[in-house]
Amino acid sequence: MSGREPELRPWIPACAGMSGIERRAFMMLLATAAAWPLAARGEQRGKPARLGYLSASSPPDNNFASFLAGMRALGYGEDRDFVVEVRYAQRDYSRFPALVEELLRARVDLIVAGGPASRAAPLAAPLPVVFGFSGDPVEGKLVESFARPGGNFTGMTYLALDLVGKRIELLKELVPQARHLAILARPQHPGDHYERQASEAVVGKLGIELSYFPYSSASWLPAREFGELDKTFRAIVESRCDALVVFPDSAMFEISDRIARFAVDARLASVSGWAPFARNGLLLTYGPNVRELYRGLARYADRILRGTKPADLPIEAPTKIELVVNLKTAKALGLEVPPTLIARADEVIE
Repeated sequence: MSGREPELRPWIPACAGMSGIERRAFMMLLATAAAWPLAARGEQRGKPARLGYLSASSPPDNNFASFLAGMRALGYGEDRDFVVEVRYAQRDYSRFPALVEELLRARVDLIVAGGPASRAAPLAAPLPVVFGFSGDPVEGKLVESFARPGGNFTGMTYLALDLVGKRIELLKELVPQARHLAILARPQHPGDHYERQASEAVVGKLGIELSYFPYSSASWLPAREFGELDKTFRAIVESRCDALVVFPDSAMFEISDRIARFAVDARLASVSGWAPFARNGLLLTYGPNVRELYRGLARYADRILRGTKPADLPIEAPTKIELVVNLKTAKALGLEVPPTLIARADEVIE
């Protein structure tokens, strides 16, 4: 290996699932990117800034629309003050490296990456990256700390540990007879063990037994084979659990419709952390408003375009929290949702 090996080593975990040929290509990509400092890309003042937007999904993308709304709220005009190069992985996470390369070759000034796409951030180094990350960005090796990210990446995390216990309390309020709680989670998701600890801290107070059911899936690829997932579902049923908590992350959201169908078939009241989980059939969600989070990413883009280094922009946690109740799922489970809970809901799905 060359003398640059220690410098590149922090980004190698992000490429762990790739072949040796692909990994060498990424190393060459990083070396090419290093020749394009931000100042050079912005050398002609008065020109619109070039932003890159990397998404795991397909258009139309509500999160992208929210980011654009955030930019407009800050006084930016699209085409006048900025243009956006948008790249969609269309649920194929293996495309991220090629899409990052396209953005680098488009000579964008920074990249906004949300959800699973944020895991591709290291491939864009040393370009500034603003991310919306569902886990712990410190544990995920994206930043050094929340207060001082310390590199070229910064943004917001969806992870809010103080909400974990509240979700269980809401589930218990709706299903007071629940005695055995199943937690379905991806152990490789950064922050998973913190969520598990937070759950264990609250169940004892509520008189609930807790069982943890890990589901492992590739971090770079959407779930295509469901054999392990079905095996996990069977284990939950055999354990005679009567309620289900799904730790939210982007990979879990990809299969949230399957999880919702399983929960109804198994007669399990279910809760997770993002509203789209409830819209896909889970009983309850309580957590951050993801669209507001993407609006917030515009503030980071603004600060960086004005000259602030990403290393000096602290990671933020969500502040706007919403409760969503799916009455259709409640009816399928034969549950009566208390009017007080409905009154507190930000969204009721009927």
